[in-house]
Amino acid sequence: MAEQLKSIEEFMKSRGFKLTRPRRRVVEKLLAVKGHVTADDLIDLLRKGGTPVSRATVYRTLGIVSQSGLIDGHDFQGGKKVYEPMVGRAHHDHLFCISCGKVIEFSEEAIERLQDLVVARYRFTPVYHSHKIFGYCETCTPKPALKARRS
Repeated sequence: MAEQLKSIEEFMKSRGFKLTRPRRRVVEKLLAVKGHVTADDLIDLLRKGGTPVSRATVYRTLGIVSQSGLIDGHDFQGGKKVYEPMVGRAHHDHLFCISCGKVIEFSEEAIERLQDLVVARYRFTPVYHSHKIFGYCETCTPKPALKARRS
């Protein structure tokens, strides 16, 4: 985690921000959490751990570090962002269940190759991308209605 924290600190410094003690605590907690977490989740985790933190500090910190590519922010539904650390993790995409909110991470080389072909065709220089598919997980998939029996 020390290397990840150093990378984030360097990014912030390059943008004219300092990794203050409160910001450091936010980033450390985010790096320690596995999976996806909201700003409110981070606030709760920090406060439960005895670390007082302002809501503004958490939101501002996440806004800054999510520009780095070291932390990804995703809006899966209703404008509520979730965040996940990306330092040391392979690129992946997401399936999002619009019923229960389950997030499934996946990697698909064929999709990546197709994206490479598209950006080359348009002479476009990609910086990052986010691929999300919205639908229903296996548990939430609507069941077909039973056909009415003919009498």
